[in-house]
Amino acid sequence: MSRLKNFIRQFVIASVVVLVAGCGSAVTLEPVTIPRPLIDPIPATVGLRMPENFHHYVHEEEVLGSEEWSINLGAANAELFTQLYGHMFDRVVLLSDDDNPDEHDLDALIEPAIEAFEFSVPNQSKTKSFAVWIRYRITVYDNNGDVVADWPVSAYGKSQKESVSGPKALQRAAVLAMRDAAALMIMKLDQAAGISGLAADRRGETTPPDTETDTQLESEPEAQTSQLGATAGDEN
Repeated sequence: MSRLKNFIRQFVIASVVVLVAGCGSAVTLEPVTIPRPLIDPIPATVGLRMPENFHHYVHEEEVLGSEEWSINLGAANAELFTQLYGHMFDRVVLLSDDDNPDEHDLDALIEPAIEAFEFSVPNQSKTKSFAVWIRYRITVYDNNGDVVADWPVSAYGKSQKESVSGPKALQRAAVLAMRDAAALMIMKLDQAAGISGLAADRRGETTPPDTETDTQLESEPEAQTSQLGATAGDEN
């Protein structure tokens, strides 16, 4: 009888361990690529400084008190911003936290941050969709180190869970949200930050007046119509 009790006890413990292990999902985003946008590069030299917490951003959350998710966006975000600004500007200089921007003859310095990350899973939304919301903060400095723009960018992505696993569907939703943010920055970053004007001022040139005067533009957390060739926030 004691052997039977021990067997049952060990079986129960092993089953609990398996169940607990099965309740966690880890998602690491692969590098995100975007096609070259249909725009002329802004004639400016910009520095791109991505802080360590941006490079290594990981979101961890317990959903409905049982399912734990770990979502690693850091490397994918760094790759996306490097690629995106490489398309948008004549020249981009990557800077670390220890680099001195004054040594690189920059027209502007851009520093992105992730302010918030939220997601929903089918058990929460009672749908078959995974959804992701990302809120970025884009801070732009002029050549003197003064802040000229502090721009919030909200992005959204949604992916259906069909023939793929939950982690894969969430990964796709996150990638679509990042592409949504990229589309908005292509369309609105220069309007929000005036980087082309900063570059022209340093060269003694003049720029035509902007038709919109509000430089504190904010995106809506929904799909943006993209110059990447498609709507960024939803998968087709």
